[in-house]
Amino acid sequence: MTRALIIGGGIAGPVTAMALQRAGIDSDVFEAYDRGSDGVGAFLTLAINGLEALRVLDLHDLVCDLGMDSPRMRMSNGRGKQLGDVRQPSRTVRRADLYQALRDEAVRRGVRIHYGKRLDDASITRKGVRAVFADGGTAEGDLLIGADGLRSRTRTIIDPGAPRARHVGLLNTGGFARGVTVPGEPGTSYFIFGKKCFFGYLIHPNGEVWWFANPPSPKEPTREELSAITPAQWRARLVALFKDDVGPMLDIIGATDDIITGWNTYDFPTVPKWWNERMVILGDAAHATSPSSGQGASMAIEDAVVLATCLRDIPDLPGAFAAFERLRRERVERIVAQGKRNGSGKAPGVAGAFARDLLMPTIMRQVAKKNALAWMHDYRISWDDRVPAASR
Repeated sequence: MTRALIIGGGIAGPVTAMALQRAGIDSDVFEAYDRGSDGVGAFLTLAINGLEALRVLDLHDLVCDLGMDSPRMRMSNGRGKQLGDVRQPSRTVRRADLYQALRDEAVRRGVRIHYGKRLDDASITRKGVRAVFADGGTAEGDLLIGADGLRSRTRTIIDPGAPRARHVGLLNTGGFARGVTVPGEPGTSYFIFGKKCFFGYLIHPNGEVWWFANPPSPKEPTREELSAITPAQWRARLVALFKDDVGPMLDIIGATDDIITGWNTYDFPTVPKWWNERMVILGDAAHATSPSSGQGASMAIEDAVVLATCLRDIPDLPGAFAAFERLRRERVERIVAQGKRNGSGKAPGVAGAFARDLLMPTIMRQVAKKNALAWMHDYRISWDDRVPAASR
């Protein structure tokens, strides 16, 4: 049986292992940190296409016990004017809950996950591939899959000249507010284009308010600079950004005990090289998109299923990797571009804000009427379809 080494134990890693298992391929997952991501992070959206990709692996029902359905988006500006109202089937879940559910299910299905295994190097051997970890340990297999995210070590091993991620000029922070009543209803994502900062929130059926903010940041702060900002400083900064806007932002921020430490927003317009003879990357390692697309996790899940079908149907690894790239590159790069456009509207400046407020209601009506994003959300993967010969 073929054995894969999967680098990265976040969301993409366990899903990839379960997809490979269904294709008859054994794997081990190697996570850089010495423990899992239990309790870490904010929340994310799984679009309907991502949920349907999970269904292929019998994971849909597992995930649909988490979080809340969020099929509707309402957008307004900082003066309270409504800019758009569209339906877009999705489910919003805490990242930590999704990670834990998928990891636990992978382990239940027999996937081996190794912690404290940060990839240092990898090389192609006469019989396969050999991974070397920062702790001095090694592992050997037939192929290596980099599901190791935005700062993928696998990507730079495959291509030392791989581009850096692009900072898109926004920061992320957020939290979970309790004991506060705000306008709205569960099942709707409320997006507010404030005068100085973008804000989004959802009301959980249990009354919690899940929220995020995207403070503009033309300069890319370092990790050290971001970690040096105290929770009190984040709170004061957000209050200052939203104090002149109409909406519940200040109430939500005030009802949040722990504001999540901020992080940068990045994307990859394109990654030229996804694979070599024995190694391949997927998910954020190959095509990170800004959160504005609402598709990051869904794309990684789709990748996992498509890669597994290519490896199942095409016996030689380069042929399987090439088929995977041909089946995925155009779609994912189009989504990255869509996410960049969405994010650009969050901090457009005075003139851009005027144009946005004027045009967005018409654009959103046309999007809804023509189902303009169907190409993104209606994508489906059939496990029973063979990878066509033209893709080999």
